[in-house]
Amino acid sequence: MSSEPLLHLDCLSHTYSDGTVGIHDLCFKVFPKEIVGVCGPNGSGKSTLLEHLNGILIPSEGEIMLEGERIDKKNPEKLRRSVGLVFQDADSQLFAPTVMDDVMFGPINTGMPPAEAKKAAEWALDLVGFAEKTKIPHYLSGGEKRLVAIAGVIAMKPKIVAVDEPTSDLDPVNAEKVEKLLLKLRDELGLSVVISTHDMDLASRISDRVYILKKGVVLAEGTPRDLFYDEGLLQEAGLKPPEVVGMYKMLVKDGVLGDGSRPLMRQDLLSLIEGRANNEKSAKVI
Repeated sequence: MSSEPLLHLDCLSHTYSDGTVGIHDLCFKVFPKEIVGVCGPNGSGKSTLLEHLNGILIPSEGEIMLEGERIDKKNPEKLRRSVGLVFQDADSQLFAPTVMDDVMFGPINTGMPPAEAKKAAEWALDLVGFAEKTKIPHYLSGGEKRLVAIAGVIAMKPKIVAVDEPTSDLDPVNAEKVEKLLLKLRDELGLSVVISTHDMDLASRISDRVYILKKGVVLAEGTPRDLFYDEGLLQEAGLKPPEVVGMYKMLVKDGVLGDGSRPLMRQDLLSLIEGRANNEKSAKVI
């Protein structure tokens, strides 16, 4: 990981016009080629934070730095070109007559010539695995809408893709497609990805780093392995541990496994259980 962040929100605060404080005293960084999970219950400030990442909201106090350049009300367009935001409600991003028109809209809006925008849209749709480019967005399934919305963002060739609740309201098959796509953006395209989610299982599987929010404040920042095994922290944040973490702790408590491994993936937990079983068989043979 690079030592210099692509994006740095420093001691950010934002107060809405009605006086509601969305986030405050919040410091946040995104480094190149990483997936950052922003976790917290409803009302913790996750969406407000994401809307600052691409300039929809400008902080009431604090500063946003993009590759060392300060971003304010005078130059938000640079932030919007560099950070693509996928909203939780995909319908709010899909409004054109066809899927192709929709995905082309962003590139054209940034000044890309129509022929080049079409190539960018075709590339993005192929990347997300969506072939029916002439379909009407209104008639797409929830999972298809999410994929097309992501395609519309990556067609603009951003450096950071921010996705609000990427798998919410999706069936398991489409949720898995979106999860694999987010990993693909990091691993094959070299993009940075920010996800806001209260799905702790998703965050534990794909995040390189995690921020835990509560009432607009960062409670903690670190790796999923460090934060998701901190029972006191999760209780304070109002979050439940990922399924694998809960299962592992239960097996440790029952004496089935020894403490210290801290698995996050199901396969890692199964390997620990199989290793324990094999050791017991070997001991019996001896």
